[in-house]
Amino acid sequence: QVQLVESGGGLVQAGGSLRLSCTASGRTFTTYTMGWFRQAPGKEREFVANIDWSGGGLAYADSVTDRFTISRDNAKNTVYLQMNSLQPEDTAVYYCALTYYSTPYYWRPDDYNYWGQGTQVTVSS
Repeated sequence: QVQLVESGGGLVQAGGSLRLSCTASGRTFTTYTMGWFRQAPGKEREFVANIDWSGGGLAYADSVTDRFTISRDNAKNTVYLQMNSLQPEDTAVYYCALTYYSTPYYWRPDDYNYWGQGTQVTVSS
């Protein structure tokens, strides 16, 4: 079993920045791909970004490219999402997820095996 715990959400003004963290526990996660998803009220959960075990394979949703950066520190079992130039449309609950797939070519929620509890990000205009 793997447990994922997110932190770092909050309220920020448009144009501001936040950094989300997700720490995994329960078993070694270095060979897994980690991802971030988000879900706004009334909308489906959507892919934001993911990163493979080496940190060299990355993927981003078009809506966050050039604004968000995903990274991971395997020594700390932690994945990060640096979010810059935040906009009101980025408001959502952000979820960390882990998949057994070892490459970043999986973007559907169903591809992921474990999920965190989510952290709220609210961007005011």
